[in-house]
Amino acid sequence: MSVDVYLNFNGNCREAVEFYAEVFKTEKPQIMTFREAPPNPNYELPEEAKDLVMHTRLNIDGSNVMFSDTFPGTPFVEGNNVTLAIVNKDIDQIKSIYEGLKEGGKVVMELQETFWSKLYGQVTDKFGIHWQLNYDHGETY
Repeated sequence: MSVDVYLNFNGNCREAVEFYAEVFKTEKPQIMTFREAPPNPNYELPEEAKDLVMHTRLNIDGSNVMFSDTFPGTPFVEGNNVTLAIVNKDIDQIKSIYEGLKEGGKVVMELQETFWSKLYGQVTDKFGIHWQLNYDHGETY
């Protein structure tokens, strides 16, 4: 299991991650835009979202740091744009952590299957810390 940092940006994620890659002398980031995600037949992707960064990551001195732009219309508060991501290969442990963190907190996204994971969810705990929980399928994302 790992706890990774997830940074959100307000439309300038690509610029930020390329900057950090240069500063920390890492590999060139592989960037996935919202346009590249599988389409949802019940929701048309807004034009202003298509080229925003949905996900990318850098390995900075042995630590995974993940990045994305906030989706248009999602509140963005500079300084509150950091979440912690639990990445684990044990689905039962992910479920247990999720259940514990949601006590007294707020579920942002129920645990569910996504196109990138068999199990993913988000919760803000009772202390206001935002967590992402993600099943580790063994591939780099």
